Amino acid sequence: MASADRNGAGVVGGAVVAGAIAVMNVTTYGLTLATARILGPDQFGQFSSVLGALIVVNVVSLALQATGARRVSTAPGDRHRIERTVLRATAACAVGVTVVSLLATPLVSAGLRLDSPVGAVSMAVAAGFLTLMGGQAGILQGEQRWLPLAAVYAAMGVARLAAGGLALLVDRSAASALVGVAIGAVVPVVVAGIALRHPARTSTRPPVGAEPASSWRTWERGGVGREVAHSAHALLAFFAVSNIDVLLARALLDDVPAGHYAAGLVLTKAMLFLPQFVVIVLFPAMARSHGGRRTHVLGLGAILALGVVAASVVALVSGLALAFVGGPAYAPVEPSLPLFAALGTVLAMVQLLVYSALAQRHPRAVISLWVALAATAALAPLVDSASGLLLVKLGVDVVLLLVLGVHLLVVTPRGDAPAPPPVEPALAEDTSSPEQPAVR
Repeated sequence: MASADRNGAGVVGGAVVAGAIAVMNVTTYGLTLATARILGPDQFGQFSSVLGALIVVNVVSLALQATGARRVSTAPGDRHRIERTVLRATAACAVGVTVVSLLATPLVSAGLRLDSPVGAVSMAVAAGFLTLMGGQAGILQGEQRWLPLAAVYAAMGVARLAAGGLALLVDRSAASALVGVAIGAVVPVVVAGIALRHPARTSTRPPVGAEPASSWRTWERGGVGREVAHSAHALLAFFAVSNIDVLLARALLDDVPAGHYAAGLVLTKAMLFLPQFVVIVLFPAMARSHGGRRTHVLGLGAILALGVVAASVVALVSGLALAFVGGPAYAPVEPSLPLFAALGTVLAMVQLLVYSALAQRHPRAVISLWVALAATAALAPLVDSASGLLLVKLGVDVVLLLVLGVHLLVVTPRGDAPAPPPVEPALAEDTSSPEQPAVR
């Protein structure tokens, strides 16, 4: 009965997070659609390129979330002490990200051909707040507090839409919309801060699957900062791979075709973020099970199923899909929309494998990501159209997916390190975990 209750809690938790991410995606799409229709291809291309750069910078936030979630969900000892350490590292990283991004403002403005440096400054401010949110969300994810975590995700999307929409009413420009994005980034930080001060967070018992510190790698024992650096390295490679094409389109194509390509990527990003709840809910289990193959196969299968259904729908009703990405102004991209959907699905599966590598403490997997990035950058100048760039990107990413899958699930399915020794004394059953069976 207890096992059934825990499994039921896991399903409910997954549904709650999925719903919140759906809200985040719908509201994010709402802002993207508004900017595409209000700004036109040139300004929308600027807006999209800055958001692409923000996603790359945001790897520090995601690295903090992955590190915090993994440490809280698996490490033994005083959980509150671990969480305080994560929050201190989060504050330091947020300051660093903001300062470095502000210093890079002239480079960002020139490289992305922005009409105003305001957009680059807004990106720096948003990146700082999103970094703060990353560490906070990691603690909630590691604690498997799905409802507060869902509130953070929903707040992020709703606040971005509201603030960005109001900014567009003030001034119809990419810079104004990006100012709204920066303002909206404050709200999820506040929501997460309230959740982390909740008085019910009193448990210090090690969770099922906790590992003795003696089993950790050198960089894990060296502190949160070093582990965040390793996680950020992998995530930077992934987000560089997943966003390099919008930057290449901006650099290699004329303004209007680059805007058309950016519109197609609206569908790609939707397909990338649609199954994100699968990664979030499975990550603590992947960390505790040391990369159990069944967990990963189930996750990949769920993402693939969603992608096949969505790509089929896009192919059948491409006109409706065109309205989704921006409307008649972007008509030249309509024949390629099923491929953009397929690209998003492939990237979502790659994302799951990247998080699998982080959960398994498998840093060598990042090499294939950098190789894929280099291959995309080398092949892109050989084409002279948006459709050609899309085919290059899709081909490289399919090869990347196959290489990562074989490397992580076939060649070394349990990671680089042997399974850690058991914790002594034996751990008691963790009745708060919806994913773990009772320990006998």
